[in-house]
Amino acid sequence: MAGVTKLTIAGFKSIRKLRDFELRNLNVLIGANGAGKSNFIGLFRMLAEMYEGRFQLYVRQQGGPDTLLHFSRKATDAIRAEFYFGDWDHYTFELVPTNDNRLIFARENSGFLLHKEDGEPIAGGTVSGTRDESFLTQLVGEDRQGHLVSIVKGTRVYHFHDTGEKAKVKQSHALNDTLRLKVDGANLAAYLRMLKAEHAESYRQIVDTIRMVAPFFDDFVFRSDAASKIQLEWTERGDPDTPFTAHALSDGTLRFICLSTLLLQPWDLMPATILIDEPELGLHPYAINLLADLFKRASEQKQLIVSTQSVELLNRLDPEDVIVVDRKDNASTFHRLDATQLQDWLDDYSLGDLWKQNVLGGRPA
Repeated sequence: MAGVTKLTIAGFKSIRKLRDFELRNLNVLIGANGAGKSNFIGLFRMLAEMYEGRFQLYVRQQGGPDTLLHFSRKATDAIRAEFYFGDWDHYTFELVPTNDNRLIFARENSGFLLHKEDGEPIAGGTVSGTRDESFLTQLVGEDRQGHLVSIVKGTRVYHFHDTGEKAKVKQSHALNDTLRLKVDGANLAAYLRMLKAEHAESYRQIVDTIRMVAPFFDDFVFRSDAASKIQLEWTERGDPDTPFTAHALSDGTLRFICLSTLLLQPWDLMPATILIDEPELGLHPYAINLLADLFKRASEQKQLIVSTQSVELLNRLDPEDVIVVDRKDNASTFHRLDATQLQDWLDDYSLGDLWKQNVLGGRPA
């Protein structure tokens, strides 16, 4: 597995302590509102900001260090995290607050394996002292460090909730903005155009899947203006000569288009670890069932971490894919379901039924 195999979190938002928690290819978090699902995903969002060199901006936008520390600096002196990728590659850090409301790196370390000429493995690593920004973007010289950075770079948090009038997915954007699908779908039209031209089979899968949820949908239309800008356009079945913009799509349909593009793009373009917070928003139950199938397909080669409130989605999963998040003693707890422990229940009930009956936990007390 190319993604995160194990992690430790301490002192981050509602997560007081989570030690050596193992992750699989498909990890779906369920729990009550405020239990800590979004905070779990938020740690990976913070990791992305560290890699992009925007950590201090992220801290300010979040409201300062006291909003990120577990019950502020009065209760927590530092945020600590360890990410393991495979058997050895890992990245760890410790963040402490300052009097001028910053979070700085008190400790930062990456670990990897080097090999002598005779093939014997030896440990390698890099340590930094106190600093404002992460050293992740500097680890590109050594092959193993470069491998570690590529894994961190391939950990992406997607959020397609914004489908309002000013949503970026509905706006014009550069025709050549096709390196990767943006986390908010801001380059969706250009990306789909690239897929049609260079990856026709994947593009056809995306269109056919969208039609299963939106039978009125025919195909996308790709036109650029004089400034080499493009926006999302599509046609309706039976009327191929009249293009519509994304503003004519329902919120749920537009989100499903984004999700289908993300999960059906070619494997070599897909991030190693994909995180999505409540992807079922605005989707019909049939679309949610289809989305579950897309998750399972993607998890055959990639890692997915998803939070959900959807009973329909839960019903389509295996118990081992599900992580239950609860809030106990003002802190988030996490445990993965075990099919053997639930076997007697599952003979008569679905996972969704057991969740609604509070057999699994993850419900308001």
